[in-house]
Amino acid sequence: MSQKMNRRSFLATGAAVGAASLVGGPLLSACSGGKKNDKPAPLREAGTYYIPELPDKAVEGRPLKAGLIGCGGRGNGAVGDLLSAADGITITALGDVFPDRVQATREAIAKDHGQEVPAENCFTGFDAYQKVIDSGVDMVIVATPPVFRPTHFQYATSKGVHSFLEKPVCVDSKGYRTMMAAAKQAEAKGLSVVTGTQRHHERPYVAAFQKIQEGLIGRITGGNVYWNQGMLWYRERQKGWSDMEWMIRDWVNWKWLSGDHIVEQHVHNIDVFTWMTGWHPVSATGVGSRQRRITGDQYDNFSIDFEFENGVHLHSMCRQIDGCSSRVGEFIQGTKGCWKQEENTIYDLDGNVLWKYDEEAAAQEFTQHNPYVLEHVDWVNHIRKGTMHVEAAETAQSSLAGIMGREAAYTGKTVTWDEMSAADMDYLPENPELGKMDMTKHTVQVPGTGK
Repeated sequence: MSQKMNRRSFLATGAAVGAASLVGGPLLSACSGGKKNDKPAPLREAGTYYIPELPDKAVEGRPLKAGLIGCGGRGNGAVGDLLSAADGITITALGDVFPDRVQATREAIAKDHGQEVPAENCFTGFDAYQKVIDSGVDMVIVATPPVFRPTHFQYATSKGVHSFLEKPVCVDSKGYRTMMAAAKQAEAKGLSVVTGTQRHHERPYVAAFQKIQEGLIGRITGGNVYWNQGMLWYRERQKGWSDMEWMIRDWVNWKWLSGDHIVEQHVHNIDVFTWMTGWHPVSATGVGSRQRRITGDQYDNFSIDFEFENGVHLHSMCRQIDGCSSRVGEFIQGTKGCWKQEENTIYDLDGNVLWKYDEEAAAQEFTQHNPYVLEHVDWVNHIRKGTMHVEAAETAQSSLAGIMGREAAYTGKTVTWDEMSAADMDYLPENPELGKMDMTKHTVQVPGTGK
């Protein structure tokens, strides 16, 4: 399948609207530099790409019942974001593998939000997701470890339930294909599906996206994306924990559960480039290693060269090691200028400012600037207005790009999009249970032959 056809499938998921009135007129005006009459040629015509409405709060409308699948830190955070985004939302069902997680979340919702989730709607076990979805919810937050998300989304979609999917949405090739198929079904059913790539709902990013599509930096010729930070959290094994329980409680450090951090975390930055360009990579070549990680079987650093169909290259770098330089952000180069995300600024080729996001104007026009809340505003708006909007396919493609980079580093070989999208790679156990695992399958990958 060509890049154009892949992208068209998800760029058409929502009707495009006049961006200036939705993101905020003052935020899209050029600051200085450039010739006033030199109107750039757009990368994509207005109406062919999606710009979200970003009011401070979702529209009023019918009451909605929401369920949560995955009662960890991100799931609890997403509940708070949803309740901040809209009125008339009630959390009516909870599900997690572990009873203590469900109980802690139930207590937190009662304490922090004044809502009592009925005991009969609190479910545990690997089939808890089905029980949450079948409990009569209108919408569901899927915040389980990433390997489970394609199955959970597929089931929610089959039942006509609107989904919020944390990123990444898949960690292997089978999960990617499941997600793409379910996304098509969600579109056919007119559902609203928003993913946790919150930069798509972050005001400075959306404004920059609009400017880049209008052609302000010209044709895109390359870029760099980064997520370099200290070591992430981990869980030491406790007495009485089975292999499976330890791995799930420590999920962010195991590649079968998280996809490794290039997929689980760095997907944000890779996604920004694929979003801004409308492309996906055709091949990936890279390196990575494990230096200081304590648990799990993942790497703690990656450096990947992604090549695209038109010969453009993207350099991707991510690291989770204490005591090293930190950098999180994106840079995109074009024929007429560049976008430096960390400065929220577009420059021409001589370094003059062509456009800068106006923080003061944004502060005067809006009160809500948290993208984690605004993504839920967009989600609820589509549900209440009855307008189909599905982000799952786009995020699945960004997730597969991260998977390509991971496999390139693991194997030391150049990995192609076609290979990865069709690969017989399935990390999800057929019948997961809280018991013993074959731990010999979970070893750190070593590239090359070792000779």
